Amino acid sequence: MPPQNNSRNTIIFFVLAAIMVTLYSVFVVGPQRKAEEANRAAAASTAANTPSDAVAGGPAPVNFVTDRTQALGAGPRVRIQTPTLTGSLALTGSRIDDLFLTRYRETIDKDSPAVELFRPEGMRHAFFAQFAWGGPNIPGGVPNANTPWQLTQGTVLTPTTPITLVWDNGEGLRFTRRISVDAEYMFTVSDTVANFSPRAVTISAVSGVQRQGIPDDLGKNQVLHEGAIGTFGDGESYSTEQLKYGAWAKKPNQEHTSTGGWMGITDKYWLAALIPSQDEKIEGAFRVVDAAHADIHQANMVGEARTIQPNATITETTRLFAGAKRNEILSGYEKSLDLPRFVYAIDWGFLFFLTRPIFIIIEFFYGLVGNFGIAILLLTLSVRLVMFPLANKSYESMSKMRNLQPKMEEIKKKYADDAPKQQQEVMALYQKEKINPLAGCLPLLLQIPVFYAVYKMLFVTIEMRHQPFVGWIQDLSAKDPTMIWNLYGLIPWDPASVPFLGTYLAGTFALSILAIVYGATMWLQMAMSPPAPDPIQRKIFQFMPVVFTFIMATFPAGLLIYWAWSNVLTIFQQYIIMHRLKAENPIDTFLARFKKA
Repeated sequence: MPPQNNSRNTIIFFVLAAIMVTLYSVFVVGPQRKAEEANRAAAASTAANTPSDAVAGGPAPVNFVTDRTQALGAGPRVRIQTPTLTGSLALTGSRIDDLFLTRYRETIDKDSPAVELFRPEGMRHAFFAQFAWGGPNIPGGVPNANTPWQLTQGTVLTPTTPITLVWDNGEGLRFTRRISVDAEYMFTVSDTVANFSPRAVTISAVSGVQRQGIPDDLGKNQVLHEGAIGTFGDGESYSTEQLKYGAWAKKPNQEHTSTGGWMGITDKYWLAALIPSQDEKIEGAFRVVDAAHADIHQANMVGEARTIQPNATITETTRLFAGAKRNEILSGYEKSLDLPRFVYAIDWGFLFFLTRPIFIIIEFFYGLVGNFGIAILLLTLSVRLVMFPLANKSYESMSKMRNLQPKMEEIKKKYADDAPKQQQEVMALYQKEKINPLAGCLPLLLQIPVFYAVYKMLFVTIEMRHQPFVGWIQDLSAKDPTMIWNLYGLIPWDPASVPFLGTYLAGTFALSILAIVYGATMWLQMAMSPPAPDPIQRKIFQFMPVVFTFIMATFPAGLLIYWAWSNVLTIFQQYIIMHRLKAENPIDTFLARFKKA
């Protein structure tokens, strides 16, 4: 590597890291092929003639209500109350459509309302789950989205008090539904069907999760998966399929056959997933049906056809996960219910083999210290210790190169008009002093995947959501809220309120405290590297910490803490080596001036 490239090592790293973060979806995931409108209409038409119509409900309403009480008052309900959930289910259609997650708030404000998961039909962006049956030519019909179930046991659905619903079709079929819920987020729907008619009937259990339209805050982030998700397989091997909202709209009828598995609709932190018996063959479908005011997104599941002889009964059990995607909760269900890859409902990303282990390490440190910010500092220290031997060799090489700057300047002047000879003499000097000019690149490049994995982990894990560090940092998953325009909180003014410029003043140009600390440590780290021989390049490199200060200002606070602390540890390690080898460095220069003063 030519000598000037050694001074580019840091900037090469940051450029590559920025590319990985901002262009991940473009180069790894890629946009789906644009579907023609004719194909979309044909697929929607096909979807309208399948057994899953039993849970499809009617078209999205034309006029929405904003009063939740009004929407909930359309029919009789049963209250849901658990340590983690509150809400109700509608007896019409046996629909779970009113659900709040009581352990999570919309914002860090202590008076902020609980996070809403399900919303009843009639309101904009309705979101719900329901369970029905399908079958051809059944006298009296089977339960569907409009069936008026009768409550026969229980008054409130709790972890200790399940409820029982009954519906009789008047032609010899009686459906008894028992709904239970655990202390976390798992509902169990167990249907017993008794055939009192003189003829055999064949029916299939049908279930679905439906979202009517996409809320404005969903599906916008290209680094995160939100939309359809499911794990399908043959009983031995399974793979997880993801379909973002944009791609889903272009491919509105995706079908999957599976033995067991699970499927549903996921947001960043929340999941609604249908789970069949793991030995049952199911037909799954992700569909988008056009409606007047919203695209109806459906994750529908049809079980095996079951034939019920006269005077016989069958039982079908389906589960619904409706809650927060906490790693330990998903892992627990994965083990207890033998669910394949349920923990991958969390979008660990293409570097999952790094992202999840890093998260597990941080959780371990959190268990020791009780603060995720300190856990991030301990993780950073662990990463630096792992890379310590390689980094030591790198910094020794860079320190020696810095000591060779006078000799390199002499070579440059001596062969100013002969670039090949200049390069040849520099390489000979490296060989004589036993310096590897490539040694400075490797530690920086190795940190790129770790950097991205930490960013991804902070972004997608709910455990980081609304987690404080110290002082003003009350949410490690969000950007540092401080900004220079209100003198870091001293002036009671919100720059975001400025027309047109507010987004930029409160975002990229906010110059938060963490961003400034990060930029200062980056500048010092670069100042300790061998300078570029070209004056123009040297000025560009001096300006780069300013550029990256603004770039990183919008990133999560936890990531800035990780990287600023990593810079501090690097500076400390590099300084010890440079001081030992008597290489010129800005810290010793500053100390010498301070002593003289």
